[in-house]
Order: sequence, then structure tokens, then C-alpha cells
Amino acid sequence: MEASTDSSTAAGATGATGPSGQSGQSEQSGPHAPLETLLGTAAAETLRRELGLCTAGELLEHHPRRWVEYGRLSSLTELREDEHASFIARVVSVSKRSMQRRRGVLVEVVVEDDEGGRLQMAFFQGFRAFRELRRGAKAMFHGKVGSYGGRLTLNNPEYSVLELADGGAPEEDDDGAAALILAAGRAPLPIYPATARISSWEILRCVRLVLDLAAVDAWPDPVPAEVAAAEGLCDLVTALRLIHRPETMEDPERGLARLRFQEAFFLHALLARRRARVGTGVGIPRPRSADGLLAAFDAQLPFALTEGQRSCGELLAGDLAGEQPMNRLLQGEVGSGKTLVALRAMLQVVDAGGQAALIAPTEVLAAQHERSLRAMLGPLAGSDLLSAWQRPAAGTEAQVTLLTGSMSTARRKQALLDIASGAAGIVVGTHALLSETVSFADLGLVVVDEQHRFGVEQRDALRTREAATPHMLVMSATPIPRSVAMTTFGDLELTVLEGLPAGRRPVETHVARMRRGPRVIGRVWERLAEEVAAGHQAYVVCPKITESDQREDPESGVEIEQDASVELLEQTLAEHPLIGPLRRAVLHGRMSGEDKEEAMTAFERGEVDVLLSTTVIEVGVDVPNATVMTILDADAFGISTLHQLRGRVGRGAAPGLCLLVTRLPDDHPSGRRLDEVAEHSDGMTLARLDLQRRREGDVLGASQAGRRSTLKLLRIVRDEELITSAAEQLRRITAADPDWRAHPGLRASVDAWMAAHDGADAYIERG
Repeated sequence: MEASTDSSTAAGATGATGPSGQSGQSEQSGPHAPLETLLGTAAAETLRRELGLCTAGELLEHHPRRWVEYGRLSSLTELREDEHASFIARVVSVSKRSMQRRRGVLVEVVVEDDEGGRLQMAFFQGFRAFRELRRGAKAMFHGKVGSYGGRLTLNNPEYSVLELADGGAPEEDDDGAAALILAAGRAPLPIYPATARISSWEILRCVRLVLDLAAVDAWPDPVPAEVAAAEGLCDLVTALRLIHRPETMEDPERGLARLRFQEAFFLHALLARRRARVGTGVGIPRPRSADGLLAAFDAQLPFALTEGQRSCGELLAGDLAGEQPMNRLLQGEVGSGKTLVALRAMLQVVDAGGQAALIAPTEVLAAQHERSLRAMLGPLAGSDLLSAWQRPAAGTEAQVTLLTGSMSTARRKQALLDIASGAAGIVVGTHALLSETVSFADLGLVVVDEQHRFGVEQRDALRTREAATPHMLVMSATPIPRSVAMTTFGDLELTVLEGLPAGRRPVETHVARMRRGPRVIGRVWERLAEEVAAGHQAYVVCPKITESDQREDPESGVEIEQDASVELLEQTLAEHPLIGPLRRAVLHGRMSGEDKEEAMTAFERGEVDVLLSTTVIEVGVDVPNATVMTILDADAFGISTLHQLRGRVGRGAAPGLCLLVTRLPDDHPSGRRLDEVAEHSDGMTLARLDLQRRREGDVLGASQAGRRSTLKLLRIVRDEELITSAAEQLRRITAADPDWRAHPGLRASVDAWMAAHDGADAYIERG
């Protein structure tokens, strides 16, 4: 198990990582004791420089990644190139020869494990290695794994002889590793994440010294004894010793089970304290009106709400009627009717005299939302106003207003005036709505469409500027990993919109692998032409606009050159015998607002057969006659984007087809992501798979990226039951003791973390 070295993690082994003195312990013995006082300056500086560890608590939070049973050689099959590895092996052969291109000798040592796996290592000027690593000797090695001639190897690894060739103990042990390891007897040996300048056994020696010298028995324990007993877990000190000084191979898992629960329990406690200290804001109740726009809207609907739409609507209506601001994630499949559910919530707020803002990630989507809202409102909407009804509380007409960055100055000024005066009841816009120049008269509800396209601060910007905190509803078909994590920790309420409208079917999805020959891409264009010949329309999506653009791999962040650009493909398709004769249009983000509107409108009217586009059509675009989508270089996109893109087809009576085209080899890791999208049509299933791959993100801060996770030992998908149990235990003790006065260990640990992370409280309103 790899352990993070992020010392700011909320709940590590010690339960308190704040500034010294917060727990009431001596600085020289508590978890905040500087390592210099326990290990000396040299060792402490190495740990700080190499691993970022500065205190006793932080060192004990640096957990082993595995444990080796003494007497059993570790498997050499676990070695991976470019990793720093520590392993125990027995010498099979040793040889020495002169180097050809420079003076000196090269010593080659071959070692073997119990399973017969072998590894050859090279020692340049290795006179000491030739003398000590004799055939039959057993040693612990540490170094960076490289390769030579297609085989893995280690060059000049550090080593400590544990057993001589004749079975005796070594006489020389400069770094004390052999004595330390052998003193453990038959106990398992912890193997720690290490670097080129500090080996696993050096870390082990430091950990053992801290366990012996620091008063760990007196460290604050965040988990009350009665909670640990109820969960069948040991106390903190026992857990630390089971992990760092195990006696059996079963001990580490017992210790880790305790620390996983502690991490979940502490995170729940920290979030609860922040909510209590900062508060979740005070909102204005927006109760449902029996005689208003919402009632009129429901009465004119030409179809019955699905059961999922009805139940979600009732849940949102109850939240909007309360003083505590709603903070809810609405997860529903593409085409399940999330926008309809959101519109009914917005109308409830408008009926109550407030304003509602719908924020979309692109201008194309914002304009599409404005048109679709007007279409759904039908006779309730005039050219500019919801003219068939007046808001009872304000006595003025509830206007639907669009605000985007590319609007003309005159239109923008009028929109800003309508928003500020309260004339605009429903405001639809892009990031432009987040500008400081936008002032609402009485913002009651913020709806964020496709939350994976917005950063945390962006989603939070409107709420923090209002005197009364508006309700918030974020919508997504595939939530980002961080949002899935936050629903698990209870800070973002999850509402799942079940089912699809009558007649809707999942989109059939296939991966087209171009490495398998030119016939693959040929068949892709044939299928597209067949759909158009049948009277339907098609999308072709590219990751780039121009050939010179670069894009990043969505998982590694590495820039990758690709040829699938809108401009280049338009030239190619113009000469294609099947696609060339079809009516085509181009759509991308660098076009003017008017040109984008013209292209999208022509496609919606059926005047265009094939729309060649970037991801500006990812969400919200609704063309029922579009039945096929081809996504070129599909590996350029993440799971959420792919799921959203394919949701643009099959929205009418005819079935939808999505073709994910890739030039990657079959065994490429990113290819698995495409297979998952093809295999699963459920957005939440895909989100959880994405969570397993990309991690949870910064659960305690504003970071949305999945590559940096606050969680050390917990994994949301694997430990969901444990996290739920920890939440229930915290609620139980908090109900009986709101200030945790009977639980000083928990209180001290939370206080210490809060003091060390002053200014992080703004997290609470984010999701």
C-alpha cells in the first residue's frame, strides 16, 4: 500500500497534525515533537528533505507499503522500472571484470527469490560488493530499478548483508540495518516508501527510535474508546505498533483497519466542526405556491412526469422551503429530464419572489438552455417575458434573460439592468454570470449544469456574494470523483433521477480501433453515411480545432500531438466519396457568437446532415433527429465528457449509435477507459469507475483535480460501508455531547488541525 507524504492530511495515524502544543502535550514528546529532538539533526534533515516529514506524528503516518515475512525472500516480480525498491534476496553468483571504456572494475551480482525469479545488478568499482556479496549470502538491497538489454536491473544499489554465505551473522554493519532487522527475530519486516537518498531500513530505524523515545501512549486518540470498542477496533497506540512493529503477518491489517476507520471518523468530525463554526449560511425559504407559475406550468405539460422526476421534484421543493440552503447534486442519465426538474425548482423560487440563475459551461449550451426553457414554458413565455403570469410577491413579470460574454454591449447592459432590478426572474448564462459586475436583486437558487466543467471556486462564486445564501443545485450525468466523494461524506446531498422518459433507450457504443487496419475507419464513415441516408443526422467530434493545437492526456496530464482537428478533418471529409456530398457545418469555440448560433440553428432545423464540432456540443444540445456520433481520438477525453457527448444522439424515436475511434494500441491504459464507456450506460457507475482510477481529489479543500487526494488510507468505493459507519458513530456521540467535552482526544485533534489550516473553512459551502 502506497502512503501519501502530504503532511496536511486531516486524519493520519496520530490524529493531530496541527502546531505543537494544541493537544496540551509537551512539544518534546507529543505528535508535534520536532524530529531533531528525537533523531538528531542529520537524520531529521534527511527525512524533511526527502519525504517532507518534520514531526514525530508525521513520521508515524508514513506507513509501510508492504511487509516481508522474515526468512522468506520477496518476489522479484514486484519490481517496476523507475521505482525505488527495497527487497531481500540471496546471492546466486558474483563476478568481476574490467570495464572496457573506462578504468576500473564492474562487479555483477545475480540474486534469486523463492519463486526462482532472478535479477542481475551491477556495481561500478564494486570492490566492497565483490568482497561481501558472496554466493549464498543473504542481503537487503535498495535502489532505483532500471533496465539494460531489455531486462530489469539495479545499478550500484545500497545493501546490508543479513546473513553470510555460511549462515553466520555479518561482522560489519555500518548503518545498523542488519542488527535492526535481525533483532526483529521472526517478525515481519516493514518496507517503507523510500527515495534514492534514504532507504527503507533507514526509515525503519527512525520509526523504531520514535516509537521508543516519544510518549506515544499519551498522544491524543481521536476515536473515543467506546467507539473503538463498538467497532471491534484497537486503540491508536496499539495500531501504530501493529503497523510499524508487527509480530505476525496479520498484525498490520489489524492496525490499518483501525486507522482507516479513524481517518473516516476524523474527517466526519472535522467537517462537522467546520459546519458548526462557519455555519452553512442562512437562506430565505422559498415555499411552493398553490397558485403560481409552477402550478400553471404543470397544468400545461403535454406529458406526465416520470416517477423519478416527480419524486426528485418533491425532494427539491422541500429543501427550497427551508431556511437551510440546499446543497444538492442531481445525478441523472443524459436525457432523463434533469433540466425539467431544475426548471420546476426555478419556477418555485420565482413564485416566491426570488430569482434563479442557470449557469452553463459554454455559450452554445447557454443559448440552447434559453431556447429549451422557453419551449418547455410554451404559452407561459412571451418573446422576452414569462408574460402569462406575474410573480405574486413582486407584482412584476418574471423575465427570462440570457447573459453571455459575446453579447453586444447594448444587450449586455440591458441584461445586467434586468438582473439587478429583479425584472429577470430566470437568468441563463455562462461564466459571465460569475463576474463581479453582475448583481442580483434577490438570488434564491443557483443551478449549475454539468458541474464537472466548473471549478469549486467558480461554482461557489455567486453564493458567497449574497447576503442570504442561495440554494444550490448542481447537475451531472457523470459526477467528478471529488463530488462522488463528497456525497459519501455527506457534505453534498445526492439525489438520483431514476429512469428515462418513455421510448428512450441507452446509446449503443462501440470502440473502433484504427490499429487493426484501414477497414475500421472506413466502416465508421460508412455507418455515418448510412444513418444520413436513412434521413437522420450525425455529429463528428474532434479534440482540437487546428492541427497546431496540443491536448493533454486526461489522466497523465502529458501533452500529446494528434491529427484529429476540426479544420483538417473538414478538408479530408470534403474529399470523402461518402461524406463529401453531404451537407456539412463546422462548430467550435473560436467562432463568433453569431456564427456558432447560425451553425447550431441550421443543424437543429435539419438543414445540415453532419455537424463537425469540438466539445461545445457536449451538453444540453438537443436534436432528436441526430442518431450517430463519431468521436475521433476518443482517448483524448475523460469518462464524463465521453458519456455526455454520446448523450447528444438517440434523443428521438430512432436508436442512437456512438463510435469511439482511437489510434492507441489495444493494451494501452487509456483504452480501458474507452472500453468502460462502451460497456456501461449508467453515469453513476462510470463516475465510480472514474473515482477508482483518478482518486477522490482534495476532500477538505478547494482542489477538484483527482490526482491529489486528501485521503491517505481510505478509498471511497472500497470503504464506503466503513465511512457510513464512522458517520453514524460520530452522530451518536455528538447528539449526546455536542462539544465533545467527554472526548478530549477527539476535541484536541480537531482543534489542532483547524489551527494549522486557518482559512480553509470556506470549503463548507463547496461541493
